[in-house]
Amino acid sequence: MLRKTALALSLYAGLTSCAPTNVTGPTAHVKNGTYQGVYSPEYNQDYFLGIPYAQPPVGNLRFRNPVSLNQSWSGVKPATQYSGECYGYGSDQWSYPVSEDCLYINVIRPTACKNEKLPVAFWIHGGGFYMGGGVDQRYNISFMVENSVKIGKPIIGVNINYRLSAWGFLSGSEEIKESGEMNLGLRDQRLALQWVQDNIEAFGGDPEKVTIFGESAGAGSVGFQLTAYSGRDDKLFRGAIMQSGNPVHFNRLNDPLGYADSYNAIVSRTPCANATSQLECLRALPAEQYNAAVNVTNATLNTTSFMPILDGDFIQKRTSIQMANGEFVHVPIISGANSDEGTAFSPSPVNTTEDLYTFMTTGERAVPPALANQLLEAYPDDPSVNVIANLGDARPGPPFGEQFRRSASYFGDQMFIALRRLTCQTWAAAGVPAYCYRFNTIPAGASAILGVTHFTEVSFVFLNLLGAEYASVSSKTQSYRDLSRFMSSSWVSFVSDLDPNSWREGGTWNGTEELWPAYDVANPQDYVFDANVTSHAEADTWRKEGIDLINANNLEVYGR
Repeated sequence: MLRKTALALSLYAGLTSCAPTNVTGPTAHVKNGTYQGVYSPEYNQDYFLGIPYAQPPVGNLRFRNPVSLNQSWSGVKPATQYSGECYGYGSDQWSYPVSEDCLYINVIRPTACKNEKLPVAFWIHGGGFYMGGGVDQRYNISFMVENSVKIGKPIIGVNINYRLSAWGFLSGSEEIKESGEMNLGLRDQRLALQWVQDNIEAFGGDPEKVTIFGESAGAGSVGFQLTAYSGRDDKLFRGAIMQSGNPVHFNRLNDPLGYADSYNAIVSRTPCANATSQLECLRALPAEQYNAAVNVTNATLNTTSFMPILDGDFIQKRTSIQMANGEFVHVPIISGANSDEGTAFSPSPVNTTEDLYTFMTTGERAVPPALANQLLEAYPDDPSVNVIANLGDARPGPPFGEQFRRSASYFGDQMFIALRRLTCQTWAAAGVPAYCYRFNTIPAGASAILGVTHFTEVSFVFLNLLGAEYASVSSKTQSYRDLSRFMSSSWVSFVSDLDPNSWREGGTWNGTEELWPAYDVANPQDYVFDANVTSHAEADTWRKEGIDLINANNLEVYGR
């Protein structure tokens, strides 16, 4: 059975450019053979679920670059069930089975448009590179695809799993460094994009009109695909959307030995510590045994938090250098962040300036004392200029602390918002269209103290009016539902035409929102998506002093 939201009821009535069709058992003839999917009469969509895009990364293929499929078949294979997620460590895995054999892709198409060559939206999930999966129903792309038909711009939706944590980003030993097989999760994504190029026409998709999009680590993944191999354009996509993530990594880019402590801790929990080849020994372990060595609760060292590294191949330079040198794929983008990103990442409690100074100068994001003092001046203890504007002049109590809003302003900028501004400036300076935004709406079920925090825009982009596996937009007012349709239609239009405004020309929109302007270095503007006031453009100049300080130190201080 499909999960409950895969066959959900239609969201709302509207005009469609594709007529309903009564079919069952849709098929697609890809290069290796034929798949049979599932027809949804509720959506008038075809689902092709759990299609492998690589050989299973098990046994001798564990900790290796993904390998293309090398077998063909006659007859018809079913593509009617989601795969499990990849091994990961966090709440995103709780509701789903996990497996090492997890490199699968799902394709959602409008049934009656299958003979057209439709643009393709390719979703890369987030989760810090250590959790998540394309099968997560918060990312149910059926709502978006349905809406695309209603506004006259039908698209095909694709999502994937990729290897995570110490399965997809293991590093920290000379043996792994010498093998050159690192950043495997990013390489999984790349191979899935190549699979789309080779096969999406079989589903009615246009391989020349692929847009990659993602949120958080998924948006960071989009950024790494834009800068992969020093920005080499392999013609895998023609547009990119980054939601709270950028080509410059939110974290320090370690070198191949940067995670040595974590690697050694994992190996010490296995029989492989004294093996002639630790890597071959780890490959031979049962998946359950290796998973147990990685996922040790209450350990002094967190051994699940492996991330992309500077491997000299896929990531050839620190991406701040690549951005400065123009070494990125020059395709149009949407890039944005949420108003209160930092509330999800600020330490706490932050009661005094001394507390904030200590947090700034210690830990993996530590800055030198002199810069910390400059940042304290640029981020004053003034609620009127700090994030979480909905609190007015109020200060959160325990466990957050009197100066939590000040801290959240800095840490949100340092991780996401400053880099979003840098991305938009870089694209505009290169003469490449960039549409930039600030999401400014608190969804149902969210804490007022956390405000418009990280991830809150996702349900709006995916038009999740039914509240599938996530707080429901529909439990709010009509303005919230309208904002969701407005945002989702803008994303669909970008996938269709590389212009988020184009859907307004088709007669399905009757709002008063301003057009979304492309970013301009001389007159930089974001688009503010807000359910409480009319969405509008604003000058992208707020917190300029602090954001300029952060971006001036991305390489030397933040190491990215």
